[in-house]
Amino acid sequence: MSRTAFVAGNWKMNGSAEQVDAFASTMSKAASELTCDLAVCVPAVFIERMGRGLTAEQVALGAQNLAGEIEPGAFTGEINGAMLIEAGCRYVIVGHSERRALYAETDDVVVAKTKAAAAAGLHPIVCIGETLEQREAEQTEAVLSRQLKAVLSGCEASELKDLVIAYEPVWAIGTGRSATPEQAQEVHAFLRAQIGGQDATMASSIQIIYGGSVKADNAADIFAGKDVDGALVGGASLKADSFIDIARAAQQAG
Repeated sequence: MSRTAFVAGNWKMNGSAEQVDAFASTMSKAASELTCDLAVCVPAVFIERMGRGLTAEQVALGAQNLAGEIEPGAFTGEINGAMLIEAGCRYVIVGHSERRALYAETDDVVVAKTKAAAAAGLHPIVCIGETLEQREAEQTEAVLSRQLKAVLSGCEASELKDLVIAYEPVWAIGTGRSATPEQAQEVHAFLRAQIGGQDATMASSIQIIYGGSVKADNAADIFAGKDVDGALVGGASLKADSFIDIARAAQQAG
């Protein structure tokens, strides 16, 4: 089954109103040339501003996190999926390695947030990945299998229909290091096979994207892997020009 390339930007805790406006303006002018799926996940305070600035439907809005609770209530500081939908979001990042490491998000929390995203009609971009210590101990497949299985077994089929998986080797995030194209393809093929053990149709159609120091100058090589469907881009997504270059590389590879 043919899969459309997907490139999502994750601004993390970066950005300003000026940056949002500049990004939106440049992306709106270039988007008509881009045929891959695109999303930009900005801090919550900038979601609506980015939405107002983007005039191209090709670029979807995304959030970087959401509450695991579905219904509104006494959860100070949290944002639920329905609120993100009202703000214009189509995607939400779930279980990013920084959320797991810095804010103690367990597999159970990731499952709850995936279900909450699906309940709201959002496309969850679920992140999984191993640390350097785990890779060096040859635990990569065991760690990824555990993280992936938690989501696949913890959610109903209807909650997985819009799922995107982002493989993020933790040792390659913000370090300037990146998995080699061969390493990325090897892991993506493993993940697709794991999904295939539960649902062959889902395995052939699901977008599995790579996140880990993706830049314009290494994107084409990473995207050459037949199971690498795009990227979750960090720092290189803060400027529209570099994000556009990565998107072009993705659609050419696709």
